Amino acid sequence: MTELLKLGVSITCHAFNKDRTQLALCPNANEIHIYQKQGNEWNRTQVLEGHDQVVTGIDWGHKTNRIVSSSSDRNAYVWTLEGTQWKPVLVILRVPRSATSVRWSPNEDKFAVSSSAKCVCICFFDQDNNWWVSRIIKKHKSTVLSVEWHPNNIFILTACSDKKTRVFSAWTKNIDAKPGDTAFGNKLPFGEPLACYDSLGWVHNAVWSASGNRFAFVSHNSTITFVDVSQGAPGVVQIVDIAFLPLSCLMFVNENTVVAGGHDCSPLVFTNTGGTWAFSNLIQEKKDATAQKTGGTKQAFELFKNKVEVGANTNVQNLSTVHQNCITCLFPFQVQGTEVKQFTTSGLDGKLVLWNV
Repeated sequence: MTELLKLGVSITCHAFNKDRTQLALCPNANEIHIYQKQGNEWNRTQVLEGHDQVVTGIDWGHKTNRIVSSSSDRNAYVWTLEGTQWKPVLVILRVPRSATSVRWSPNEDKFAVSSSAKCVCICFFDQDNNWWVSRIIKKHKSTVLSVEWHPNNIFILTACSDKKTRVFSAWTKNIDAKPGDTAFGNKLPFGEPLACYDSLGWVHNAVWSASGNRFAFVSHNSTITFVDVSQGAPGVVQIVDIAFLPLSCLMFVNENTVVAGGHDCSPLVFTNTGGTWAFSNLIQEKKDATAQKTGGTKQAFELFKNKVEVGANTNVQNLSTVHQNCITCLFPFQVQGTEVKQFTTSGLDGKLVLWNV
């Protein structure tokens, strides 16, 4: 574990460039800060200004070296490096409420933006008119909290606060080739709902595995759900209850291992053994096994209790975890093939931490 940055404000989201020498993050503001690695230090080199409200999502394209950002101001920007300066292009999403997250497609010829307007925007570049066009996928009943792309560049996975995770087709004419047979069929017009999975709490985040045969999502009722569609949709569904506070983000490090983070302030590992998923361990440096099991949760509850009863952090000791507040973002840092060897976490405590799997 290595602490890369410690800011005085919360980190809303972060992303690295392809060779991990540059970092883009939002310090809970309407700005994007660019950091450059110099030796063992990360030094801020630029501040990207364009959004009017808090930046809610950042994704750095590793093929095109373009940054896409979303914001509560209901817009997105595509940032292109020209010389030494990042130049923004405004993308009007045509949504009446905040954008909540953004992701480049695997081919980086499209990006998806989730929104609190109960929809997801699929954006692609119109060569004839020289601008980014937005097409909207609706059929959600509440705020869409996150969106993730399938490796085939066509399917999207949405996590929604209506307690459902959905799979949609984002096939786009003149951009995507015919998909052929897939786990969700072969008729995949744009915006077609392909599958829907229920939860008992609002869904914070949902992600695909590298193969696209599995996905997982975390809900606010302290569960994580795994779905295997390798034999066709709707697939095999397994729900794992956890004895921790709710998770807010997760990531496949390989086909049989998932890392997740959330309100317990420490990354959790889940593994698949013999076709069954189960909680494995916490990735955390702690003094003893008892603290590893209960220390972070107990102290987090004490923090919330003091907030409610006295309105302050008084009489609350530091948590035994590295992060002192909720983990909100995970990013693969070192990847070998399709397997993640190191990853980073950022959270409401303003820390950016590098972890070994």
